[in-house]
Amino acid sequence: MGKTIPIVVILIAVFFCVHLLNRSRLKRRLNTLKLRLSAEQRRELGETFLLYAKLPEDIKDRLDGWIHLFLEEKGFEACGGLDEVTPFMRRVIAAQACLLIVNRPDDFYRDLRTILVYPNAFGFDENGVRLGESWSTGSVILSWASVESGGKNDEDGHDVSLHEFSHQLDQVNTAGPGLPFLDNRAAYGTWSHVFRSAFEVFCKKVEKGKPTVMDKYGATNPAEFFAVATETFFEKPKQLEEKYPELYEVLRDYYKLDPLKW
Repeated sequence: MGKTIPIVVILIAVFFCVHLLNRSRLKRRLNTLKLRLSAEQRRELGETFLLYAKLPEDIKDRLDGWIHLFLEEKGFEACGGLDEVTPFMRRVIAAQACLLIVNRPDDFYRDLRTILVYPNAFGFDENGVRLGESWSTGSVILSWASVESGGKNDEDGHDVSLHEFSHQLDQVNTAGPGLPFLDNRAAYGTWSHVFRSAFEVFCKKVEKGKPTVMDKYGATNPAEFFAVATETFFEKPKQLEEKYPELYEVLRDYYKLDPLKW
């Protein structure tokens, strides 16, 4: 009979194999992050996703790298009669998704695997049609018509991609809805206080029928409030900062971006 290989030897071999694979993956990722979009791709993207055209060059350069990595690691699937998710459509969606994490590299949608794209609004049950959904099981569902219209209007506070991908960031942390992973313990205290206060004020305004800077859908629950606040932060930063200065500040600290400067 042959000699039995000690379990410790097997474990050491497995450890080194995993280590080498991780090193290889990290090297590949770092090389991908150095890639940039062509001038023509940047022009086309800026015409459909207007926020991209406003970005400072250093942020745009970093975002280009994340777009390439997103396209390399995440899958796309055409649904509901859509013939295909074209390379251009993929770049637009990737740019919108990666804007949220361009300065938060640790939050690269670790659980997201597939983006399902419908041509228009869709519906699965008695709840009616929808423009987008985010599932904690690893999928985001989008209406391309809504992605395109939201990207071309960067001042109305509505962008289905920013909304649904912010849900993905939120869903990673199971501590509670509207509470993504933050940098440190102190940040959680500040976030909880500011968001709870802003949410209560916002809901009271919605209940009384008063005009609000954020879409009233944000009053549905804390998770939707975070997603709606994110859309408003990027598309109506001046109005949000005026009406909810503390909320703007914690979102600025979380995303590590300041749209007011754009």
